[in-house]
Amino acid sequence: MKNCIAAVDMGTNSFHLVIVQIRTNGAFKIIDREREVIRLGSHRGKDLNQISEGEIEKAIDILSEFNKIAKFYGAELRAIATSAVREAKNKDEFLTRVYKATGIAVEVIEGVTEAELIYRGVMKALNVRKKRVLCIDIGGGSTEFLLGEKGKPIFAESVKIGAVRLSIKFFPDYHISPATINACENFITAQMLAHKDLNSHHQYDLVAGTSGTINAAASILHFRRHNEFAKSLNGFKFKAKELFKMIAEVLECESPVDRLSIQGMEIKRADIIPAGLLILKKAFEVFNIEEMTVSENALREGIIIETIENLDKHLVL
Repeated sequence: MKNCIAAVDMGTNSFHLVIVQIRTNGAFKIIDREREVIRLGSHRGKDLNQISEGEIEKAIDILSEFNKIAKFYGAELRAIATSAVREAKNKDEFLTRVYKATGIAVEVIEGVTEAELIYRGVMKALNVRKKRVLCIDIGGGSTEFLLGEKGKPIFAESVKIGAVRLSIKFFPDYHISPATINACENFITAQMLAHKDLNSHHQYDLVAGTSGTINAAASILHFRRHNEFAKSLNGFKFKAKELFKMIAEVLECESPVDRLSIQGMEIKRADIIPAGLLILKKAFEVFNIEEMTVSENALREGIIIETIENLDKHLVL
């Protein structure tokens, strides 16, 4: 196929591939998607600061497969790594081994850049360029917050609280208790309040939520309303009241197996969802959020948009 590009979001919890075909005026059509769970940096201690040998090998296997898919479509592949890689003590070894094995030169981006790329993806998905939007993306290793208006960020923050990171730190066997939940909540509060821009004084027209935890929460809430899984969650809205009720029920489930009794629960997320939902709950409280709208676009689509813009600049030059 002609005019195809591929983007890989190398997250802490999972790697995502998206392949698009570029249309006119910077528009694009998604023609393929893949996702592989990896839990990068989760097997060597509580701080996600060491990528294990097994994780390096698994990352290489996943990226090799993604590269084959990209080549099938004749697409140039761009891979972006986030929290787990940027914090890893053996980051350079990881990047070198990936390049030697796959030929992929992985780009490692900072959290603020990650938030800005997510915002680009959100604007495309929800058509909110003219609105003042608060974006929240809960990942495996970090959570990104951005307030933007008319395509311009007003503030962007990346906080080291993520569903995988906090699960390892507070729920290492993925079992929860009132004491560990309370400790996790206190940690989230302290981490968020250390960032001055994370407060209730901001005005916004819409709150957009992206990525794994928020998609999983929305999937459960959609199932409760309609008794079926959604074909697409893009634009799905949910209120604070129904979210908090659902979170309370999930936190009553002590083990991952217990959590599978929750209708709409994603099997591969039942272990880490308590930590993710505690982050989401605190975000709702800190920003006084009444309603959130889901964006199915996130970092990987932001990478695509930026890549297309860069291609256009080169063509002009």
